[in-house]
Amino acid sequence: MTLRVGLTYNLKRKVEDDGLPEDFYAEFDDESTVNAIASALRKGGCRVIKIEADEDAYAKLRRYRPDIVFNIAEGLRGESRESHIPAMLEMLGIPYTGSNPATLAICLDKAMTHKVLSACGIPSPKFQVFKRPGEELSGELNFPLVVKPLLEGSSKGIRSSSLVKDEESLRRQVSWVIKTYRQPAIVEEFMPGREFTVGLIGNEEPVVLPIVEICLERLPSGASPIYSYEAKWVWDTPENPLEIFECPAKIPGDLKREIEEIAIKTFKVLNCRDVCRIDMRLDSEGVPRVLEVNPLPGLIPDPKAHSCLPEAARAAGFTYDELICTILWQALKRYGLQGLFKGKHLVKIP
Repeated sequence: MTLRVGLTYNLKRKVEDDGLPEDFYAEFDDESTVNAIASALRKGGCRVIKIEADEDAYAKLRRYRPDIVFNIAEGLRGESRESHIPAMLEMLGIPYTGSNPATLAICLDKAMTHKVLSACGIPSPKFQVFKRPGEELSGELNFPLVVKPLLEGSSKGIRSSSLVKDEESLRRQVSWVIKTYRQPAIVEEFMPGREFTVGLIGNEEPVVLPIVEICLERLPSGASPIYSYEAKWVWDTPENPLEIFECPAKIPGDLKREIEEIAIKTFKVLNCRDVCRIDMRLDSEGVPRVLEVNPLPGLIPDPKAHSCLPEAARAAGFTYDELICTILWQALKRYGLQGLFKGKHLVKIP
């Protein structure tokens, strides 16, 4: 029996509506990424059914009823948009890769993520949510601060100007975020230390991939030392790569162990599944603090595109096909269906 794998995704498009921000589709995937994942699954011996996660997705999932779905869909709209496809799949009783709707909803909301982590003793930045630009700034927050949209990923709404050093620039940036993204802004204390991103694969005891350091000192002159939209999508392109990644990160063993322990605890506390990427930054005392948790990490195949999770997987010795098939196998094993996967290109990690 050939394993039938649905592949759910959202395709990146050109912004044609003047009312939308220029980075509106930044989280969505290029067709080349969707095709690369489909190719990897086929090489693994699966039959692939591609289903774009649009308003017709539910009817297609109900009609095709794949054995399992490999989900990379970011969702079309709404505060819990990353949860939409997994919620449909649970209603239909179809297994799928990745985290459940609750985890996806929490992790998309940066404030909720910080609240959960703080409650569980995991260090994350102090923050304040602004629903209106004129709200009084908390006395617990000191400049410099970082202003972000509350409910976005892929550095959407994070510009070099998001690092603010005074009241006037704070109000200006908060106002821009609320108006442009039609959602609250989250204002976080700025962590002045080194920045890392950590990929994990697995479930009960996830495996931590080699740590990636984002070397912000290599950004263009005058840029703020944050991993902004410009740094991720404008200055760093496959045609003109900006060599700001170091993987494995060159860090002392004790810091490496601390980052790995925080990553694993974060993964477990938020009930992440199969695969995840966690962004951290060192505070003024050198303590790693969790900035964001991404249970739907980017899977761009081109090494020149600097997609963090594939970068870490390559450093661990995975080919791209092995990475994709291993994520699938982790989900199948979680459902007790690993016997259905007879294919190749699989790394059986615990």
